[in-house]
Amino acid sequence: MTDILSLFPGEIEELIVSIGEKRFRASQVFSWLYKGVKSFSDMSNIPKELIAKLSESAQIKSISIEEKFVSQIDGTVKYLYRLDDGEMIETVFMRYKHGNTICLSTQAGCKMGCDFCASTINGFRRNLLPSEMLLQIMCCERDLAEKVSNIVLMGIGEPLDNYDNVVRFLRLVNNEKGLNIGMRHISLSTCGIADKIDRLAQENLPITLSVSLHASDQKKREEIMPVARKWSLEQLLASCRQYIKKTGRRISFEYALISGVNDSGEEADRLGKLLSGMLCHVNLIPVNPVKEKSFKKSEKSSIEVFTRTIEKYRISVTVRRRLGSDINASCGQLRANHSS
Repeated sequence: MTDILSLFPGEIEELIVSIGEKRFRASQVFSWLYKGVKSFSDMSNIPKELIAKLSESAQIKSISIEEKFVSQIDGTVKYLYRLDDGEMIETVFMRYKHGNTICLSTQAGCKMGCDFCASTINGFRRNLLPSEMLLQIMCCERDLAEKVSNIVLMGIGEPLDNYDNVVRFLRLVNNEKGLNIGMRHISLSTCGIADKIDRLAQENLPITLSVSLHASDQKKREEIMPVARKWSLEQLLASCRQYIKKTGRRISFEYALISGVNDSGEEADRLGKLLSGMLCHVNLIPVNPVKEKSFKKSEKSSIEVFTRTIEKYRISVTVRRRLGSDINASCGQLRANHSS
């Protein structure tokens, strides 16, 4: 059965023609899909004969809200969604002055195994389809009656480990006949799969690439991020420099500050030297506490020293404001609790 929501307008047109129907019906079907219909029979201006043919050859994926939490502090909304096959994923909706941002999952579970991350708990299950990424946005917009203007692929899963589906999703969500969200309003976060960064550089997608470093030397990075054993820090930074050269886009380096692990002044100085001269930004993230992990976020004084040290190298630095702290808004925790 064809996953019809994962198709581009032209591909839907090919499907319609292949089952003996008129080409113009494709635009009607595409429009209905983005109105959130759950079955072909809900498409009121489509002939019954076409509905029957589509029902035999294609399917409309669905998503349902299993749990929903709303922060009493800042209004952040966190969803635990159930997919068709029962898998659980998480999505977070955040309101900013510059618009509404949604943090999407790209996989059910994650195989990267980063020590401080809740997404790896209970392991990797499967990749998400482009339709299942789109549905996270559509379901959220419908539930809140608000539009999403910005997307971060920073939820459960490693986006570049689901490369083809994620790139298709990016092109679909940008389609002017669909959700029409601009590429420059989309950020993709990776733990550092160097060869896929090289590939992404060739896609001509003006998105923001966010790369998780979390350590300024190879040994420590290997200890907390197993991905570093396959792609070294040297390889990763070489790919990042090539990405910047190819795209002309600034890279955002994510750095989770963990008390007593990677938040010393020496670490900051080493990081500044590593990134000096690059077209980049450093986003410092006081690590979120996870009950299954022993890591603790850095003290305020350590964060201030770390920030000042990076700035000495004329590198732009921000400290991420933690939203939804009262609802465990960092991804992976709801899914882990539901599965335990």
